[in-house]
Amino acid sequence: MPKYRTNLPHLDSDKVFLTDGGLETDLIFKYGIDLPEFAAVAIFIEDDDPAVLHDYFAPYLAAAKDSGRGLLLESATWRSSPDWLTKIGVAEDRHADLNRKAVDFLLRVREANETPTSPMPISGQLGPRGDGYAIDTKMTVDEAEAYHAWQAKLFAGTEADQISVLTMNYVEEALGIARAGAAADIPTVISYTVETDGRLPSGQPLGEAIEQVDSDANSAPAYFMLNCAHPDHFTSTLKNGGDWVSRIRAIRANASRMSHEELDNAEELDAGNPQEFGAQHAELLTLFPQLAVLGGCCGTDHRHVHEIAKATA
Repeated sequence: MPKYRTNLPHLDSDKVFLTDGGLETDLIFKYGIDLPEFAAVAIFIEDDDPAVLHDYFAPYLAAAKDSGRGLLLESATWRSSPDWLTKIGVAEDRHADLNRKAVDFLLRVREANETPTSPMPISGQLGPRGDGYAIDTKMTVDEAEAYHAWQAKLFAGTEADQISVLTMNYVEEALGIARAGAAADIPTVISYTVETDGRLPSGQPLGEAIEQVDSDANSAPAYFMLNCAHPDHFTSTLKNGGDWVSRIRAIRANASRMSHEELDNAEELDAGNPQEFGAQHAELLTLFPQLAVLGGCCGTDHRHVHEIAKATA
């Protein structure tokens, strides 16, 4: 039985949990690893226990344990749904095995590092069927549920305590995933990304997209999250928001203030200013005390999360 599935510790704690940073950008720019189709799960194709991932997680584990906080462990499976695995040349009969390897890796990390003051729930991560920034494969709600049900059911059969989908850019796919998670009986987290104007790439206001998913009473997510946008892009939207703001319990922001289009065209990594990044998260926590998990996304690394830990102590 998954350790925390029926009682997610990050939603019932007096301390903000940490999570990691921009896994894919860190592997590419710091470790020099060529990730086909930006799919970090490719690391598991030839190696069940990649040393590079142990190295990657080590400073995040230290930041959590040194500050007496929990660490939400996210699997390296943002692009490991059937379409993406097929694109990187993984045979269909290996799709499930590769996803399970990523969760099993985190289970070993937890067994070796978890302490009473630093619980470490495991999240099986999903991603959009298409591009995370542009809506190039738009589905109906039913189509999205059918496509993502396979991965939701797979993670429900592992030690994952929850599933999370990052970088949702239109509401129909988000709602389909919420339904797939509910059908698999596993807590589900929906993370939207926004443009510099605080709206989804589809143009829909953030609050409306949250309320639309929440209105589907039988599949309401455990909570919502924002990722892959700089705090400057969404803070004013949250300040001016309604009751729906309370449903956002986690932030995984970008280090860069660049727009999605600018990031797509950038040839160098923009790591921003880690100290400023930490200070901005302290402000976010003051404004929105319901936040339960803080970490990073594109361009961030352990320095940014360390600064978050310091600034929000």
